Amino acid sequence: MARIGAPPETHYTLPADFAAALGQCVASFGWLEEIIKRTIYALDRARLADDLTEEELQSWLTRMVSIADDSMGTLIEQLDAAMRRYPGLRDRNRITDRLAEIRLQRNLLCHASWRPTEDKARWHPAFVNTKGEVQRQPLGIADLDAVRADTVEIGTRVLRVMRATGVQGYWAGDDEA
Repeated sequence: MARIGAPPETHYTLPADFAAALGQCVASFGWLEEIIKRTIYALDRARLADDLTEEELQSWLTRMVSIADDSMGTLIEQLDAAMRRYPGLRDRNRITDRLAEIRLQRNLLCHASWRPTEDKARWHPAFVNTKGEVQRQPLGIADLDAVRADTVEIGTRVLRVMRATGVQGYWAGDDEA
């Protein structure tokens, strides 16, 4: 079998402007995950009874803390379930669908190995997703900026869901500092 490109041990240093745009995307994914976690907390907290025993409260807090290690896919599923349980929320399906699309972008951008292309402004993310699909299109800074903007936009929509509960973004343990 003939090799089409450089051997896999070849490491390429991304240009600074491309690397900065990629880093901003990754940072926006981290922010989105935090917003999703805080929204799950807010949705679940809003539906808890006021007369919980200390043991029930601690059990719930332990469950909330455990979501800190969940993958983006699991967080989206948990957010969807929490939104289903909260009355009066609109756009749940659109939010969940959009988050699933962003998750695919996150997986691509966070896990790809980057290869140069003939176009110096575009880099190819060598990546095969869990369905065996190969990323064929190279990306440029404008593509990364669009992904970041989409991520911030859906995060803002998730924030509105959180704020609809009356909880302004607290996280389990925030009041223990």
